[in-house]
Amino acid sequence: MTRPLAKPARRADAQHNVERILEAAVSCLSRDPDASVSEIAQAARVGRVTLYGHFPSRDALVEAALTRVLAEGEELLAGLDLTGDPRDALRVLIRSSWLLIAQSSAVLEAAQASLPPERVHELHAEPARRVDQLIRRGQDEGVFRVDLPASWLTSVLHHIMKGAAVDVASGQVDRADAPRLISETVLAAYRVDG
Repeated sequence: MTRPLAKPARRADAQHNVERILEAAVSCLSRDPDASVSEIAQAARVGRVTLYGHFPSRDALVEAALTRVLAEGEELLAGLDLTGDPRDALRVLIRSSWLLIAQSSAVLEAAQASLPPERVHELHAEPARRVDQLIRRGQDEGVFRVDLPASWLTSVLHHIMKGAAVDVASGQVDRADAPRLISETVLAAYRVDG
């Protein structure tokens, strides 16, 4: 009878290790997209053997970290009300998710360096689609410029968010000011002239 009790305990320990490894991977890759497996294992307080027992390669670990960040983002974004004026919806989106999106951008960068482009696109498709749809709606309603493709405007948003995260981390921008600065910059870039 002790064996059946021991198995669930090991599974619980294993699941706890997976969670710690993924948290450490997201944290390390967010700071440095080239973070090594050794750095991630050390941050997770597990040995490399334990890490490799759950993730057979760095690529598998990077994919799992990106999947986790995107799932957390999806959970947050799915609950947002993005109806109404697209400019207001964009402000809500930025205020609610800029830091998470900036974090996922760094993990995305790590994934782009180690995973096939098709897989990265597949994993990142849903968050990109949501932003793209909001921008296209703004274009259709005449409040966002149409002389530039929606895909470019989406890319501009992500680059500005990522830059804001770097500036916050370096102390150049106060974290509380970042959503307003991002929103005003992006909305100025999206504004229809005349």
